[in-house]
Amino acid sequence: MVVGVLVEISNQNVDRIFEYSVPSSLRDSIKIGIRVLVPFGRMTLEGFVLEIKDEKETDKELREVLSVVDQEVVLNQELLELGKRMKEITLSSLISCFQVMLPKSLKAKNGKKTSIKYDTYYQLSPEYSEFSFKGKQLEIVELLKKRKSVLRKELVEISSSSVDTLLKKGVLVSFVQEHYRKSYQHDSGCKTILTEEQQAVVSKVIEHPNQNFLLYGVTGSGKTEVYMEIIDYYLSLGKTSIVLVPEISLTPQMVERFEKRFGNRIAAIHSGLSDGEKFDEWRRIYRGEASIVIGARSAIFAPLSNIGVIIIDEEHSDSYKQSDPSPRYHARDIAFLRAKTHQASVVMGSATPSLESMARAQKGIYTYLELLHRVNGRSLPKVSIVDMNEESHGKNRMFSKSLLDSIDVRLKKKEQVILLLNRRGYSTFISCKNCGFTFKCPHCDITLTYHKSSNTLRCHYCGFGEKVYDSCPKCHEKSIHNFGIGTEKIEEELHQLFPSSRILRMDFDTTSRKGKHEEMISSFKNLEYDILLGTQMVAKGLDFPNVTLVGVINADTSLNIPDFRSSENTFSLLNQVAGRSGRSDKSGEVIIQTFNPLHYAIHLTKYHDYFSFYQKEMTIRQQLKYPPYYYLCNIRMSGKDPSYLREESVKIKNSLDRNLDSVIILGPSSASVFKLNNIYRYQILLKYKKESIIYSILIKIMDHYQSNSKIRIDIDFNPSQML
Repeated sequence: MVVGVLVEISNQNVDRIFEYSVPSSLRDSIKIGIRVLVPFGRMTLEGFVLEIKDEKETDKELREVLSVVDQEVVLNQELLELGKRMKEITLSSLISCFQVMLPKSLKAKNGKKTSIKYDTYYQLSPEYSEFSFKGKQLEIVELLKKRKSVLRKELVEISSSSVDTLLKKGVLVSFVQEHYRKSYQHDSGCKTILTEEQQAVVSKVIEHPNQNFLLYGVTGSGKTEVYMEIIDYYLSLGKTSIVLVPEISLTPQMVERFEKRFGNRIAAIHSGLSDGEKFDEWRRIYRGEASIVIGARSAIFAPLSNIGVIIIDEEHSDSYKQSDPSPRYHARDIAFLRAKTHQASVVMGSATPSLESMARAQKGIYTYLELLHRVNGRSLPKVSIVDMNEESHGKNRMFSKSLLDSIDVRLKKKEQVILLLNRRGYSTFISCKNCGFTFKCPHCDITLTYHKSSNTLRCHYCGFGEKVYDSCPKCHEKSIHNFGIGTEKIEEELHQLFPSSRILRMDFDTTSRKGKHEEMISSFKNLEYDILLGTQMVAKGLDFPNVTLVGVINADTSLNIPDFRSSENTFSLLNQVAGRSGRSDKSGEVIIQTFNPLHYAIHLTKYHDYFSFYQKEMTIRQQLKYPPYYYLCNIRMSGKDPSYLREESVKIKNSLDRNLDSVIILGPSSASVFKLNNIYRYQILLKYKKESIIYSILIKIMDHYQSNSKIRIDIDFNPSQML
């Protein structure tokens, strides 16, 4: 027997199948899609078995497979084919496409493996009645009579010595059972009666299977209930479902709502789980023990069979696109590929759909659905826009008088407040007021952000950190001053302004520890805090009935990013966070602070007017030849020698000019962050109408440079950001 193995090295030069012979002792264990251990040069590597043949295709002597890693197949036939298709559309290595599908513990690698966890149980042996018992022994026997089997830990708590004695007498029989690290409650059947509008959407989806739907639903319109009803229908047909959410912060609330209705039929996959929990969840899904998978981007690869529907909640979010590392895929594209294989439906929902999705819906490529009313009959919250150009003449540049007054009113009513500032840290940068010296990251072309709680300067790109200087390292004067504001500084100011209020800060720094997202969301929902201050992770999908005021500290943060999507991202973020207010029987209010009150992305937020924004932005996109009128492809050239990079970038540009007549070619130019982690970066942007015309030339460029260690070429189709 001969097998074709794809080894673990993510290098285009070895991104192919290598043949190995299989010793007779391993032949019964070999299956397509399992991992094996093989010799490769002087190394021993893991790899995936992709072919099984009777004879070798070469005259060379083959090396032998050393061992089989898996008892079960880790990549089924569908995922194997999906990986090959991903390689084609992203121009990535095949091994990287397979690796992204699996939890860390199942990725081909050399290193520590996650083990299966077992629990020890005891039950009574058939001969137990021959003995007489008293005291703790009798208590243990009586418990086992009632429950048949009991966890060892529970019996030991009664009496460890009695358990040992009963084992020696042969009264108890032990057995082990696999223990999943994450548990769910059983079905509770918690179900909400749908409104006529919601039911109409559900009916449309289930009456027209195997289609792609775009659901536009205002915030609070009950999109999640619609999703659950559709999933319930497909469960009745014996089919499975995937539910994607964009942020890890949304996962706990979504899981909680689905668990109340579907119990332990759900499984969760997201970065907040431990490696062991991911390992267990993946195996539950693979074994068919879970029918509904909920999670962030990577959950799209869940090894489900017979999929009926794939839900993409908050479909506009750029977190569905993997920017780095390769493969640079979009979860929406993978959803379409899997839906086609399973003849399933895809339902994309949002209160602010991406322009690309809405354009496709208006062309009839997607079936358009809408929810125009909140489920409780309440109107959308009142939005006020505060011009900070007028307010900033006062002492406090952080809060307008109207926002402070509104916070005070809500706190006195025992209502809750959400405040958004999409910038973490204490201040944006630190500089010397005497000579103008600014602290920058030594590895990246970016200023360091000051974090007061740890008294450090940190780079939010590469993670570099250092202690803050008392004096300027250039002029040696004690003139260090911090500029700009982050969530940490806002939190400090809030404590001074509202000393009796309970404030919860939710950003990357406070939620990095496992379980903190869930803990914070739960505590705020349970009214343990009055004010929730956070970055964009507090803007989407969260449902807190007692929140009646949302304040945006600086609406211009995302507007000033040099990206053609900055207006769309700003409008979406403001509308999403505004939707957190007034979601129950209490009316809501939103106050947006800005230095650009007349900008259409901010002005139209006041009226919750998505469609006017859509028309305005589409006109601009058409004039500038951006999506959805053109596709984009970003070619990034990176390396340690900026002069060499520049020379080669010009050569690539000239080659593109010669071979691509109908493509708009911009660049080469330095990336907006020119140096990142000691690597310099240039980029060339392509705008085109048909994808087929650029693939062949891009493959030639990648092949030409693949053995050149001085330059790396990365291709990113339809990039979500161009840093």
